[in-house]
Amino acid sequence: MTEGQLRNVSWDDIRVFLACVKAGSFRRAATALRVSSSTVVRRIDRLEHDLGISLFNRVPDGVVPTEEACAIVDHAERMEMAIYDVFRRVDAQDTTTRGVVRVSVTEGIGTYWIMPRLVEFQRQFPFLIIDMRCAMESADVLRMEADIAIQFERPTAPDLIVSKLGRMHIYPFASRGYEKIYGLPKSVEEMSRHRLVDQAAPQLDNGAWARLLGLTDVEGIVSLRTNASSALLYAIEKGAGIGALPTYAPALGAPIVPVDIGIHHAMDIWMTYHPSVKRSQRAMLVANWMKQIFNPDQFPWFRDPFIHPSEFVGTLPPDSTINIGEGFAAVVPSADDGVEVPQKKRVRQR
Repeated sequence: MTEGQLRNVSWDDIRVFLACVKAGSFRRAATALRVSSSTVVRRIDRLEHDLGISLFNRVPDGVVPTEEACAIVDHAERMEMAIYDVFRRVDAQDTTTRGVVRVSVTEGIGTYWIMPRLVEFQRQFPFLIIDMRCAMESADVLRMEADIAIQFERPTAPDLIVSKLGRMHIYPFASRGYEKIYGLPKSVEEMSRHRLVDQAAPQLDNGAWARLLGLTDVEGIVSLRTNASSALLYAIEKGAGIGALPTYAPALGAPIVPVDIGIHHAMDIWMTYHPSVKRSQRAMLVANWMKQIFNPDQFPWFRDPFIHPSEFVGTLPPDSTINIGEGFAAVVPSADDGVEVPQKKRVRQR
């Protein structure tokens, strides 16, 4: 490979090449990069031309790197990390003017725990723009998909700073409406005759319910399954079945009751970021604030030992609760439909 060939290589093409190696498919790489499949193919063709080698072999379910491609993966990854270090250093230069801090967090924690508290934090630091991505997929902070990530899976990359924020305890809950119609199980054996609302998503232990109930699978009792934590809470509140929620749900004012059948589940909550993030005052303000709002001494539901959720009802001050239950937007019959609409309590606006 000549020096002229190397000068022609585009960094962006290297990035696409590494995404294809990681995904094992041009289509999946395009999804991860948020570009079209034709763009990925065009970039790979161009990189192959510039390097003078073949990079991928097509197989029925995707692509596999050629021997020549495997020989340059390590070099390409070092190049990628060097480029990201340049970006991070530039981002860290201005620490007091208006700027963005990107936070990746699991959907339920982001929506119900962080967001209600984030508004007041942002008022204290108006120069911060918090770009919060609430999704169950983990962000790759090494590749600058986020500055800070809050997740259930502990990162294994040795270059990252990782700290445990706390532990989330998960417990079965049901609505009063469900209890009135079906009753509540008193044992694991009785639970197998009830309706289950299930959540299946990345970072979750999708076999936990079957394992805790001693079943081969739970398909026979699942009434509804979703990937979204917000949809799960809504379904449980509306009486679709019994489902697993964080033990702090009653403290937030959720109109649900615990189902005591002798089981519970737990997941550690991890915060991670690249060491270079420590050079950014903006990012470290957010990271230190995250540690405060997950402080187990102040919020006992994040402690390692399990505490029954009934002890948390009404423990948060009113300004810390959020609109759930009646606060959801839902279709209600209007007077013009000829249906008598029951008078509901006025929901306090937060």
